[in-house]
Amino acid sequence: MTDRINSQPRVPRQTEISPARRNIVLAALMLGSFAIGTTEFVSMGLLPLISADLGVSEDRASVIIATYALGVVVGAPAITAVTGRMPRRRLLVLLMALLVVGHVLSAFAWNFEVLLVARFIAGLPHGAYFSVAGLSAASMAPPGKRGTAIALVGMGLSVATIIGVPAAQALGQWLGWQAAYALVVVIGLAALSLLVLLMPHMVNMKPTDVRTELGAVRLPQVWLTIALATIGFTGMFSVYTYITWTMTEMAGLDVRWMWLVLMAYGVGNTLGSYAGGRLADRNVDRAILVSLVSVTVMLVAFYLAASHAVPATLIFGAIGFAGASLTAPVQLRLMDVAGEAKTLAAAMSQSAFNLGNAAGAAIGGLVVGAGFSFAAPSLVGAGMTVIAILLWFPMVGTRR
Repeated sequence: MTDRINSQPRVPRQTEISPARRNIVLAALMLGSFAIGTTEFVSMGLLPLISADLGVSEDRASVIIATYALGVVVGAPAITAVTGRMPRRRLLVLLMALLVVGHVLSAFAWNFEVLLVARFIAGLPHGAYFSVAGLSAASMAPPGKRGTAIALVGMGLSVATIIGVPAAQALGQWLGWQAAYALVVVIGLAALSLLVLLMPHMVNMKPTDVRTELGAVRLPQVWLTIALATIGFTGMFSVYTYITWTMTEMAGLDVRWMWLVLMAYGVGNTLGSYAGGRLADRNVDRAILVSLVSVTVMLVAFYLAASHAVPATLIFGAIGFAGASLTAPVQLRLMDVAGEAKTLAAAMSQSAFNLGNAAGAAIGGLVVGAGFSFAAPSLVGAGMTVIAILLWFPMVGTRR
């Protein structure tokens, strides 16, 4: 019996793995992000199918998107605050397992109420996963490469908008909406298996407790960064929410070509995630400012070009690039200013992202509902990013 136990492969420490093994672990973490990115955006295109199958209106069906976002906002701080003493390897495995459970329940939901519960469960590990995965990637990274490592993990979400979401959409249209969630189960199980097999013990990541993690909420620099990120992301999502109407009603694009518009955004998002990480490695605060200024310029340009399909599509891709370049610098800055409460602070960046998503949709709805054009939310979004730029100066000026 002893020989059998001793013959089992020992899980290495992070200090013992080779650069090649580290890159494979980063790929496994990226696959987990890919699964989360696929499920975050795929529900929007499934609403008509869900509505018809479960006998609810499309307005009612859209509640599943808000329910998922609520799971993210609740789960990100709650899970990270109470799991500070849990080894990071084990926590990542459990978070991915929870994602799989939420999607198994989503795929087999027999009524709308069960689907709502399933989407809430599926959203719970979202923010905590990105927080712990990003911190783990940064902890394993060579000196001066933390931002790039965080960006590579986050790129899984961006790549999902190019590959995962269209594949899940096509599968849902072909076999029923349940098949789209089943695909996420398969991706999640693949990521879970790789994490179990390859993830090292993160011995350089110190355990914390609830009191330590909650210490992040007492730090002005954390709240200033969260506020800036939320406002900045609001500007980007004010355009994304109404992009289909803008392109078809104003630019005259055939709806059959909308996949190309969304792919342009996804490509820009992917490239922007990597660029943001590289910029953050040089200077975090400067990277945030460059991203915000770029988003502002692109939002104004989109308003001016909204009546022309080709330039509007290209600029929409540039908005995806500029917006995604903000993610890694924000997360890295939160890690730097949060002291020992890095996990909770990093998770709060995901809450900011989703709050910006919801706020952008709400503000855009108010603008369009007031009788303005579908392109008008981009100008309001530019105004929001200008506010974020103005907030950047006291945020940097008061940093010790």
